[in-house]
Amino acid sequence: MLSYGTPAGTQPYRPLHGHNAIVTGASRGIGRAIALHLAAAGANVVINYRQNETLAVDVVSTCRQFDVQALAVRADVSQAQEVASLVQTAAVNIGPPTILVNNAGIARSGLLLDTTEDEWDALMNANLKSPFLCAKAVLPYMIQNGYGRIINISSIWGLAGGSFEVAYSASKGGLISLTKALAKEMGPSGITVNAVAPGAVQTDMLGHLDPEALQMLAEETPVGRLGTPEDVAAAVLFLALPTSSFITGQVLSPNGGLIT
Repeated sequence: MLSYGTPAGTQPYRPLHGHNAIVTGASRGIGRAIALHLAAAGANVVINYRQNETLAVDVVSTCRQFDVQALAVRADVSQAQEVASLVQTAAVNIGPPTILVNNAGIARSGLLLDTTEDEWDALMNANLKSPFLCAKAVLPYMIQNGYGRIINISSIWGLAGGSFEVAYSASKGGLISLTKALAKEMGPSGITVNAVAPGAVQTDMLGHLDPEALQMLAEETPVGRLGTPEDVAAAVLFLALPTSSFITGQVLSPNGGLIT
């Protein structure tokens, strides 16, 4: 279980105590790790999922071990009506959202010439439209409170572009541009907007690679290993902290030195 130090030796360090977070796509992988890191830091957490209720409920149970409120809410975050219901449910049950982590997304690889229009649309809906809808839904609460943290999960391919991943790279690059532009709009309102662009992280998204390919990818990474969901979650937690108030419109890339 995650734990935080006790500066005074008596009380756990809970820098997000009293904060309310929504993490999309949080039933497994990176989203799960993010939810647990936020809960360990004291935040109440809404676990959004689209399909696997069992996994989402398990994340909720683990979050509650940190003595915080946690709730699983099913929603397809590429649909405006479902996003509205998600955010309203969060506000009613744990309180107005102060942290939004747009983690839900999909990955597809293949030549641009082999990419269908439906595949393109699916990637844009999941990776770019969803963060737009979720941000739009939480911003009225954050503006009213004069405080908020929006953190978008992009990818190194959104920064550098990836061969055989043109559509995916475009969607994640668009998310970085959304991040930078929205940060400028929301800065005067006390709301920061940042992105985390992970490198090669060992999750289901790399499940199509065989062990040999994974080993080669690890060897190509200067630190000599693949990333973990916890590596990404640590970056998200840093940006979610109240003390990160002077950091906005930035892209933090935990990638092991794969790109610089």
